[in-house]
Amino acid sequence: MKRLLNALYILDETTWLTLDGENIVCTCDGREKFRLPFSNIEEIYCFCYPGCSPALMGKCAEMGISLNFLSPSGTFLARVQGKTRGNIFLRKAQFQRFEHPDLLLAQNTVAAKLSNTRYLLRRSLRDNPTLDADGEVRGCISYLESGMERVYELRDTETIMGLEGNCAKAYFNIFDRLILQQKDIFYLTGRTKRPPLDPVNAVLSFLYTMMTSSYASAQEGVGLDSCYGFYHALRSGRSSLACDLVEEARCIAERLTLTLINLRKLNGGDFERQESGAVFLSKDGKRKVLTAWQEKKRTTIQHPYLNEKIPLGLLPFVQSSLLAKYVRGEISEYPCYLLK
Repeated sequence: MKRLLNALYILDETTWLTLDGENIVCTCDGREKFRLPFSNIEEIYCFCYPGCSPALMGKCAEMGISLNFLSPSGTFLARVQGKTRGNIFLRKAQFQRFEHPDLLLAQNTVAAKLSNTRYLLRRSLRDNPTLDADGEVRGCISYLESGMERVYELRDTETIMGLEGNCAKAYFNIFDRLILQQKDIFYLTGRTKRPPLDPVNAVLSFLYTMMTSSYASAQEGVGLDSCYGFYHALRSGRSSLACDLVEEARCIAERLTLTLINLRKLNGGDFERQESGAVFLSKDGKRKVLTAWQEKKRTTIQHPYLNEKIPLGLLPFVQSSLLAKYVRGEISEYPCYLLK
């Protein structure tokens, strides 16, 4: 159990929630684990299949407490929403705010992405100083830092995207240096997306997809419309808002990709190559990456805004809750996630 922002997260996959007077009661294997008064709770997230009693669902609806059901892996299943915090009001506020979004949202998002990318490079240099024998890595870090400053001088989304694209190109141009093992199999000459054209891009794309899905599920959980964003253009079938928020956390997938390769957790047999040149993870490869991803989500991080330790797997839900608070006007600025 983890409480954040007056939200209750049920992480045990075997728990069952019931109602007892004015208290939420959590039981597991017929035994009571804890109880909390409703007055302390605004939202409930159940990462389990047993769920809760109809009486509890009715009480949550009556008191305006959002009750969200997700699979243990974080896929959104369903939501019971109370009248006073109805989904339509948050989405209406979201549509109004994002019709002409504050440019600072996009600027902060890109600055946070570049800052977290810089953090990854600095950490890699700390672990292996020989990576920068010719100064190219530190040159990329300086380029990212200049991008973090210049983004606040730009006045439209298109030019911000152009700056972001240039910084991403510089970053992926030196990404191959961070790959220290199995260089005959794992190498990166540039970022290729649809489809990925080498094993490194295949792993990156797979992890990015999982992260975007997690953010979309989290946004559904807090009542936001994951298709209506403030930075990425609207496109039928795309979760643009999830794409917006995942930008600041992409370095997590990139770091995990490097770990899997450099620790030899993946090999050439974990990929399938098609005649078109596309490269995808095989069934065994997906299993290995998913196992590592689940382990990664259980690691603990210090959230810089909350100043509290949380499991990494809760990051999409915390950031989505913070964005919802910004949309509702409860906080004046959305705090991006920053690695420190």
